[in-house]
Amino acid sequence: MPVSAECTFVHPALFYSTPAEYLAGTVPFVIGALEAGEPVAVAVPPANLELLRRELGADADRVHLLDMTEVGRNPGRIIPGVLRAFADVHSGVHVRIIGEPIWAGRSEAEYPACVQHEALINLAFAGRWATILCPYDTASLGPVALADAVRTHPWLVDGAGEWRASGAYSPDDVVAGYNRELPEPADAAMLVVDPNGLRGLRKFVAEAAVRAGLADDRADDVVLAVTELASNSVEHARSDATVLLGRDGDRLVCQVRDRGHIADPLAGRRPEVPGQTRGRGLLLVNHLADLVRVHTTPSATTVEVRFELG
Repeated sequence: MPVSAECTFVHPALFYSTPAEYLAGTVPFVIGALEAGEPVAVAVPPANLELLRRELGADADRVHLLDMTEVGRNPGRIIPGVLRAFADVHSGVHVRIIGEPIWAGRSEAEYPACVQHEALINLAFAGRWATILCPYDTASLGPVALADAVRTHPWLVDGAGEWRASGAYSPDDVVAGYNRELPEPADAAMLVVDPNGLRGLRKFVAEAAVRAGLADDRADDVVLAVTELASNSVEHARSDATVLLGRDGDRLVCQVRDRGHIADPLAGRRPEVPGQTRGRGLLLVNHLADLVRVHTTPSATTVEVRFELG
């Protein structure tokens, strides 16, 4: 199946095992966009970014190239900050994007958020005129990641360039299946925040961030993110917020727990609308944190943010 020329959204997974297969699956995709006068962006890890840059030669200057390990370190940032950011600038025309959010270096903590991101692309781009090609390295990714790719992409492309429909496509099940309970950070300090406790919360978080060794500007990001989450708990969930601060290896881990429910699976993943004054809290948190994970039920929600130390 070729890239759609109709005003529809196409979301294939490209399975490759060698650099040659990677280039065979991605270069024609990019060149086809350039020849058609279509905007094209590439957001992939550095090694593959350099591989494409060398193969494209002078044409690379006509492609919006991004290092996914930087712009997509937090998977919750990719839809609003990478995919929609590019597509919205070129509204009204077909855009092509190569996005590789899952690679072998992703941590166990990051992976569930990555899979949910891949599933939610289908909802975020429903009815839009775009094609987003997602490469998967079959030589380095395990069977779980490859099986999840089949469930999150309606179309599959193999190393020979053959397209087929996915018989296991079930993005809603993926989102629900990875909505998993988040364990408390080890040796966490705790603070319960009511509507009058936000000032004390900021002091509590700032001191913890400094003790963990974060630079002042990054400590400010932690304070802002956790304050936004606690404010959401108080205002929208109408619940006290239980804030837990701990560490997991080289990351500061902050959890905010309340008795609310996040019913919208795209909460925090829609770009800000000009003039918007409310509903930006979780989006802001996604842009600030190195990782955001959410577990939500009808009676309780935990939002976890992680910040790299050092």
